[in-house]
Amino acid sequence: MRVCSLLPSATEIVAELGLVDSLVGVSDECRWPTDVVGKPIVTAARIDATSLTSAEIDEAVRSAVADGRSLYAIESELLDELRPDLIITQDLCAVCAVSGADVAGACRTDVETISLDPRTYAEVAESVRVLAARLGVPARGEEIASRMLGAIEQTREQTRGLPRRRVFFAEWLDPPFCAGHWLPEMIEAAGGKDVLGRSGEPSHRTSWEEALARGPELVIAGPCGFGAEEAAQRAHGLNLPCELAVVDGDAYYSRPGPRLADGVRQLAHLLHPAAVADPGLPELRQDRAWT
Repeated sequence: MRVCSLLPSATEIVAELGLVDSLVGVSDECRWPTDVVGKPIVTAARIDATSLTSAEIDEAVRSAVADGRSLYAIESELLDELRPDLIITQDLCAVCAVSGADVAGACRTDVETISLDPRTYAEVAESVRVLAARLGVPARGEEIASRMLGAIEQTREQTRGLPRRRVFFAEWLDPPFCAGHWLPEMIEAAGGKDVLGRSGEPSHRTSWEEALARGPELVIAGPCGFGAEEAAQRAHGLNLPCELAVVDGDAYYSRPGPRLADGVRQLAHLLHPAAVADPGLPELRQDRAWT
């Protein structure tokens, strides 16, 4: 089967299923695993995030959404040339990836499309099963989903009975957005208490004043789309009354795939370092303002 994955998490899942050779096209944000790098790029973001501040990116996104403009460009001619049997996309977040409606408008032929829209980590596991079943490897999908959920439960057991530390997870920094969808569940499984996020609900805009008024003991900066190093640059100058940890939100928190289990373990280590070993993921910590 010839597959175009326009969703980074789906690309990871297809590769984890052992079907990376079935991928004939990806998005420009599909960079993991490294086996997918170099495959034809079918979609790309219209906004160059590298040249803008976080506030400028937020404004550009808001303006595009308000005007009904897609944030992504689709190479429709290339898509036709690749002749996919299946296109994988999403309709959960207009900011995160190409939507099913965008794909339908770009395709000149009738191509099967699967939209993966999980809101909880149980639904993330189910999306692995759904995709595996469609690609003809249901047993492999069940193995991956069970391993992910099992790893999360193992971390939960390690933090059971420990004091729950109060956490504000910033999915964006300027303006700050609280944790959404599966992230509050991840924090709970790691032995923390999310001070603003709501499980299964979208991330929403807040303010640093409101977030800090909730009394977090730890602020975790994991802006969507950025690794730890660039996130740390964007967090430069934050003046917080509590400890700040910067993580790779792009790889382990924002993308609904098997690596969420690694993110839960990192969260547990950040919150309870004596109980949970460091998983060795990218991380920068500071107990005072980033200046």
